[in-house]
Amino acid sequence: MDAQGRGRADNIDPADQWVLNPNTGEYELRLTPSAPQSAVPGPRRSDSARTGRTGDGGGPARGRKAAQGRESSSPEETPDPEVPAPRRRRSAAPEEPAANRRGRRPVKKKSKAKKILLWTGGTMAFVLVGTAGAAYLYLEHLNDNITSVSDDGASTGGFSKDKAINLLVIGTDKRTGSGNEGYGDSGSVGHADTTILLHVSKDRTNATALSIPRDLIVDVPDCETKQEDGSTKVIPGSDNVRFNTSLGQDNRTPSCTVRTVTELTGIQADNFMVADFNAVKTLTTAVGGVEVCLAKDIDDEDSHLKLSKGTHTIEGEQALAFVRTRHSVGFGGDLSRIELQQQFLSALMRKLKSNDTLTSPTKMIKLAEAGTKALTVDSQLDTIDKLKDLGLELGKLNVKNLTFTTVPVVDNPAEKVAATVVVNASTAPTVFQMIKDDVSFTEVKEQAAASKNAAAAAAAARLKGTQSAASAVRVQVMNGGAPAGSAQETLNWLQNDEGVTKSENAGNAPAALSKTTLEYAPDQADQARKLAAIMGLPGTALKPGKSVENSQGLPTMTLTLGKDFKGAGVSLTAPTTVPDTVQKSTADKVKCAK
Repeated sequence: MDAQGRGRADNIDPADQWVLNPNTGEYELRLTPSAPQSAVPGPRRSDSARTGRTGDGGGPARGRKAAQGRESSSPEETPDPEVPAPRRRRSAAPEEPAANRRGRRPVKKKSKAKKILLWTGGTMAFVLVGTAGAAYLYLEHLNDNITSVSDDGASTGGFSKDKAINLLVIGTDKRTGSGNEGYGDSGSVGHADTTILLHVSKDRTNATALSIPRDLIVDVPDCETKQEDGSTKVIPGSDNVRFNTSLGQDNRTPSCTVRTVTELTGIQADNFMVADFNAVKTLTTAVGGVEVCLAKDIDDEDSHLKLSKGTHTIEGEQALAFVRTRHSVGFGGDLSRIELQQQFLSALMRKLKSNDTLTSPTKMIKLAEAGTKALTVDSQLDTIDKLKDLGLELGKLNVKNLTFTTVPVVDNPAEKVAATVVVNASTAPTVFQMIKDDVSFTEVKEQAAASKNAAAAAAAARLKGTQSAASAVRVQVMNGGAPAGSAQETLNWLQNDEGVTKSENAGNAPAALSKTTLEYAPDQADQARKLAAIMGLPGTALKPGKSVENSQGLPTMTLTLGKDFKGAGVSLTAPTTVPDTVQKSTADKVKCAK
């Protein structure tokens, strides 16, 4: 039966009444003028729902009156499904509304690309955000699905449309929901089992999904949380503990995990989302399953996954078993499971961006239902409108420019038998800094073009040329926003370690600066290049200008340490490439689990 026929059947699916017109590329409500119509179609309801009762004993279903009106209408001849319904002309006189019909003019639909494609641009919880935006047919109903908790001041206060977005996605191991008794730790309070920090670039051309291992040893800071009675309580922090204890342990809330991530990476999340086991099951079922690839047979007794080598379409319980498998893939640990999850999320995103999903209103509504029910969000994302706005931003992303990676780690040297990991001090800071500086992990044409503009070329040119000897560099150091004592610390390092003996501490700068700068006269360019090489200053930090007199009355350069200063000897040149040892993959590539 076609969409028009289903629209007049006893069991009306409102999603099927919105039909894609191939001539216009727009969705149109396929009803004849005489058919009574609800102003806003509601979700599909069972017969019991139309009698005023819901399956869980809830209140009366919305839109019941309109649904009854449709059922009592007389049958009419079904138009040819290949012929689009006529569009109302602007000059046509408004029709007189039926007795039980709202006299409301149809809202002009945006193009398919803007209404649907842009609203399905994330993956896992950020996929949930994008798909939640597709639920414009019954926003109030979806608002009732959303659960929110306070961010306790741990986040930035919410994402901005004109800035990069940092979204923390937390998957818990709490055994909530039907059929989940066999998963996770028995009696778990809901630890941070799977955590991803999603960074979306300011220009929305690329994104990085950074997985944080649950067994990573971290310091969990003190966490101020809001209680049910409105009061606040500070939950004491813990040092050298597993990352997953940042949630649930000692009644820690999601905001404690946000604070822990900030402490670990230096990146403060704008928003957070929490999903349980049901999220994977309901989402994959809503899209009709996702295709995954295995390089070998898997029979995992712990996750209950049993699949043969090759490609499979999985959903529901089987999908959950797939993302929880670790003993049968890779090295059998949590890091191997993270790679498997990243492969799964890439497959889920590809399915969500496929025409099979985007052109099906029924699937879009199912996704909206699944997404809003599966999430707990922070108080800045507590309405479908706010989720929709975030989904629109995420929807601008091209899947090929979404990179999955993991915090670089090494085995914990304090353990004889490796059970936990610690941050790899040689590569992790580079990964964190690239995300903070909004540097793409993929080659994006827009950023490549921007790096070749005149300003960037001019800045790079300042670093080219001869350099003086370190002993010939004269510079005064001022603190312009760096931590207290930074000027003296830098002075000691320059004189004792780098041989810049003609340097002195000039105290605090007149005003704070966001970036460290080095001002010099034209005849001091060779000194400036030498000091930039020693300190790792980028070309943009060099400011041709004038010199000042030092305490001996000699011309000297001025180094002002800004808020970006990281410590004496720490380079300020932002990394532009990911270290070769850092594991990464992009969402558009199909990978088989090994």
